[in-house]
Amino acid sequence: MMYVFLINSLVVAISVIVHYEFLYRLTLYIPKMEINHRYRIVIGVFGALVAHAFEIWIFAFTYFFMNRADGWGELSGSFNGSLMDCGYFSFTVFTTLGFGDIQPMGDIRYLTGVESLTGLVLITWTASFLYYEMQRYWGAQ
Repeated sequence: MMYVFLINSLVVAISVIVHYEFLYRLTLYIPKMEINHRYRIVIGVFGALVAHAFEIWIFAFTYFFMNRADGWGELSGSFNGSLMDCGYFSFTVFTTLGFGDIQPMGDIRYLTGVESLTGLVLITWTASFLYYEMQRYWGAQ
């Protein structure tokens, strides 16, 4: 159980660091862009979506390797073991959409719960960031 905790903590820490770095870089570069403020917001949204996709793939690779290794559990259902299936599963978990066509069994379930909570926090963080960026330029027409 200690290994499960360590792996989950590591994946969450990496995802949070990635998210922080993306938002930090956007905060630095968006004000320097000599374009209309509306396009700055579009770039901010696009950058945030790229950050989320990157974080989702961090979880997807973790599912992929945990599913292939003995003792971590497995993903079952409409799942063939491919990295793309792990990516799809990760997208549905991160966004808390959860179609239910792929089910985690064993210790890998804990990563699923942690990813949902992490996705919720990071998506909320992104919403706050975008609100702040919009407020900075809202009056600048």
